Amino acid sequence: MAGHRDPLDELVVPDGTEAKEVALETDGDVLIGSRSTIEFGVRGRNVLAGENVTVEGEIEAEGDCRLDMWCDVAENVLVGQDAYIGERVHIAGELKVAGDLDIGDDVDIEEGFEANGWIVIRNPMPTIVLMFVYLKHLLLIGEEDTAQRLISELVDEDDDTDDPETDPLVIPRNATVGDDAWRVSTPATLGDNCRLHGNVRAETIDVGRECNVFGSLRARGDVTVGEETRIHGDLTTRDGDVVLTDDARVLGDVSCADLELGPGAEIDGTIRADGEITMDTGERELE
Repeated sequence: MAGHRDPLDELVVPDGTEAKEVALETDGDVLIGSRSTIEFGVRGRNVLAGENVTVEGEIEAEGDCRLDMWCDVAENVLVGQDAYIGERVHIAGELKVAGDLDIGDDVDIEEGFEANGWIVIRNPMPTIVLMFVYLKHLLLIGEEDTAQRLISELVDEDDDTDDPETDPLVIPRNATVGDDAWRVSTPATLGDNCRLHGNVRAETIDVGRECNVFGSLRARGDVTVGEETRIHGDLTTRDGDVVLTDDARVLGDVSCADLELGPGAEIDGTIRADGEITMDTGERELE
């Protein structure tokens, strides 16, 4: 049987995401894989974090917030609807919940908590763990459509006010995301109109249109840069090719195998290509 990619095994940054000084902001949901470190705050619609996730800032969720076991949050957690806090979670600030609070054993909230709805003290995380085990099973048997519907229901439930078509921000397991660098061992896809600070390190990198990345890109495989996107640093691949589409610009050096330049694409630094360099001027001969 052919293998199927886990949809959570990829860094996915949706359109319009911004990495500001104190927080990573997106209009959609945020899914954070286990054992990841986020070196600033997180702001989104629903925020879901796996086991042993560290957030070195504040979490603001317009909808629900789910923190699995042993998560560590350095500042406040502010939740617009319901919160589900697993056992042995540590929150250095305060927890404020507009809806219901479901809280596990041995949770440490240094500045206290308040909830406007029901408060249930138990461990709510096994339900979430079961859902992800079920998701894995669906992928193994090839039911990708069913798995995608499950993810959509998980991150979009109880939310009728926002655009359901907004893609979630997905941070894979064991990732490090911060102002200095975004390090993942998976492919990375950055949407359109994103503004990110930090060097991106991934297996492959696909950057959308009209983005600003204030850092370098480094990948083992291929790198594609969308139209009118600016990379404020170097672009390097170990074994892959690089494609710069129309009016894309790299303000540093480019090192790759094959290089393809679209109309208006610019490289301010040095080009090191082991293979071919192809330039498309955009001109077409009239027959």
